[in-house]
Amino acid sequence: MPVKQSYQDRVFTTAVVSYPGMTHIGEEKDFTPVIEKALELGGYPDDREFTGMNGGTEVMTGFAHSAVLASADKIVDAVKAGAISHFFLVAGCDGARTGRSYYTEFVRQTPEDSIILTLACGKYRFNDLDLGEIGGFPRIMDMGQCNDAYSAIKVAVALAEAFECSVNELPLSMVLSWYEQKAVSILLTLLYLGIKNIYLGPTLPAFISPNVLSYLVENYQISPTGTPEEDLKKILEK
Repeated sequence: MPVKQSYQDRVFTTAVVSYPGMTHIGEEKDFTPVIEKALELGGYPDDREFTGMNGGTEVMTGFAHSAVLASADKIVDAVKAGAISHFFLVAGCDGARTGRSYYTEFVRQTPEDSIILTLACGKYRFNDLDLGEIGGFPRIMDMGQCNDAYSAIKVAVALAEAFECSVNELPLSMVLSWYEQKAVSILLTLLYLGIKNIYLGPTLPAFISPNVLSYLVENYQISPTGTPEEDLKKILEK
């Protein structure tokens, strides 16, 4: 649909996307028009503070696999020393249903000696929580968006190699949130890699029929999420 003239001069396109009447950033990737427009608009007249969903005012990002693996030796040492007891990958899609508060409460209740890896828009449920640090590492490590699931896999594989075990033998639990088709490809990738014991919720995808669910439970030990308390207890008892 056509862009309204009231904001057409503030929409820019690049790469394969373009639209008549909009400024297009070409192959040279010169973003000068974008910067000039931002400076022209000037922003808010007064400083404003924006908070996350839990009232936090700061978030830390940038923990893609290259950044995390650069400190892999320190992470391995922290695990061997008992400073880090468990890793949780809490990631996936977000949505409007109230049941998605599960992920906020799950992260709140994780042990103080655990690390939460997160990615995709589901992280906005809890990424502003201040859970402190372990050995200089923030307890919440934001690895990026959904297409950065690759980073999480790279980190898991590297840790498995460091501890000379399989990914499934690591003190690592994956608690994923489902919402859209894109998440299916990520889940299928994890299953293809043989990763088991994934928790999936808050509701299961429509295509998971009783027969499909039975197969996934039997062969991959996938578990639909319950309550944060119940799931954490089951995870930490293993």
